Amino acid sequence: MHVKKGDTVKILSGADRGKTGKIIRSLPRLGKIVVEGVNLKKRHQRPRKSGEKGQVISFPAPFAASKARKV
Repeated sequence: MHVKKGDTVKILSGADRGKTGKIIRSLPRLGKIVVEGVNLKKRHQRPRKSGEKGQVISFPAPFAASKARKV
């Protein structure tokens, strides 16, 4: 893979095209990377205890490393 954890990359295609960010995690067997602040997905979390409210958590999801270029 041409990029690794800690590299700063620019996104070449997709909804986040043009954004830059630092690689948090690399998944070489899948050919994917996770970049902070890019490809954010939302997950709804149920309340754990009674009286507690549920919440929506956003997290960066992995995407193809071929869509990113080293800056």
